[in-house]
Amino acid sequence: MTITPELSAADLLHPEWDAPPNVRALATTRDGGVSEPPFGRWMATDASREGRELPGGLNLGRLSGDDLDHVEANRSRLIAYAGVPAAWLKQVHGAGVVDAVVALDAVRAGELLSADASVTDRPGIACTVMVADCMPVLLCDSAGRSVGAAHAGWRGLAAGVIEKTAQRVAALAGCATQDLHVYLGPAIGPSAFEVGADVRDAFMNHAAAVGGAQRDATAAAFVARPEAPGKYLADLHALARLRLAELGVERISGGDLCTYTQRDRFYSYRREPVTGRMAALVWMTP
Repeated sequence: MTITPELSAADLLHPEWDAPPNVRALATTRDGGVSEPPFGRWMATDASREGRELPGGLNLGRLSGDDLDHVEANRSRLIAYAGVPAAWLKQVHGAGVVDAVVALDAVRAGELLSADASVTDRPGIACTVMVADCMPVLLCDSAGRSVGAAHAGWRGLAAGVIEKTAQRVAALAGCATQDLHVYLGPAIGPSAFEVGADVRDAFMNHAAAVGGAQRDATAAAFVARPEAPGKYLADLHALARLRLAELGVERISGGDLCTYTQRDRFYSYRREPVTGRMAALVWMTP
């Protein structure tokens, strides 16, 4: 197998957010790696979206079923592009937030910390989360003193992972949460994310406790499916914006890319249970 040693900028997403100059961030797609089908790239052959998969996928998930040599080559390629080590986590769909320095120490010791977010005020360490339909959320303060990354599926979002991460980033920077910048990365979109009444109830109960317009706005993020009683289409990005609004965060970017429908660009666990994993990273330069 011939391995191209470098990623290109075109293989990645570079958040368009008003972060300070010393803050760097990126999100991967399914392009730019060495993984073979079903973890490779998708090439459509006609407008009906029928097609064939080709080698070259940037799958970063060690537990995805992919060849581990391919996964490690993909991870090495990503780290080489970023130029900083990644603080990988053992994500558990919760709301735990850890120090990225401690997470990186664990990685170097051959272990992973169980958490769904990390934060740091130390330059040269990438807060890192992996996704394949769940939403990656990247955060920084306006002065570039701290950063954080959160893995926000519906469980983590309902449990407050975004709020907890934002509060930790703000505390490290010595600022209010209103001073944060946030990027919402690719996630399963509102036309594809079907959930049950239990998921809606989890968010509606929170909204009811908050009061005000929050209840109506939360209800609007769930669209009932008449053909499937008790089922709703949920908007993760809208729900994340509502949680951030509670903290006074207004500078929010992204939130317009769907992993499920954009098959040629992203992995999606809902679409294909045997699939790869992408990552989102944020770090500070010295």
